[in-house]
Amino acid sequence: MASRAIRVLLIALWLLLVTGAAYLYFFHRDVVQSQLRSAFSFSAIVGSSLYLFFACIRGFTLIPSTYLVLAALAFFPPLPLFVLTLAGILISSSSIYWFSESLHLHELFERKHKHRVTQVKTVLEKNELPIIIGWSFFPLAPTDLICYVCGVLEVDFRKFLFGILVGEGTICAIYIFLGDYVLRWLHFRP
Repeated sequence: MASRAIRVLLIALWLLLVTGAAYLYFFHRDVVQSQLRSAFSFSAIVGSSLYLFFACIRGFTLIPSTYLVLAALAFFPPLPLFVLTLAGILISSSSIYWFSESLHLHELFERKHKHRVTQVKTVLEKNELPIIIGWSFFPLAPTDLICYVCGVLEVDFRKFLFGILVGEGTICAIYIFLGDYVLRWLHFRP
């Protein structure tokens, strides 16, 4: 009962935050942009370091990298943002891969969904790289989950990292460079 109340409270806080951010963005955009630009113009190194830090720890929070990319799109040029995003994703994915055994989630999954876990293992063992690439590219599939599964199944690390790089690199490039184009087209960016 208490966990349900906490969940409702967190959802309400999240909705309040999103509503407030949308209000500021649509009705007070010039103030927000000038404040944020002055904060980020303080130091490109500090801003880049903060972004990379959040990109690296993001995986353990199970927050999709898309949110971080979209939030940073207005403040970073596309190429540095792309490089920082890929570095953060590779570090975060590697961390989840290497710490997957110590998280012990696989024991819970195997107890509750033994048949499905066996199916996933069988399919992944036959087609590791295409599945990793496809899963990483698909926007609605949590990449952190495939990182965890690959770590538990001890998929070759280089193959795993290459798959993450191709899948996430492609989708992030689309988000970043298309987003930059849209921002320029809407005249939000010079």
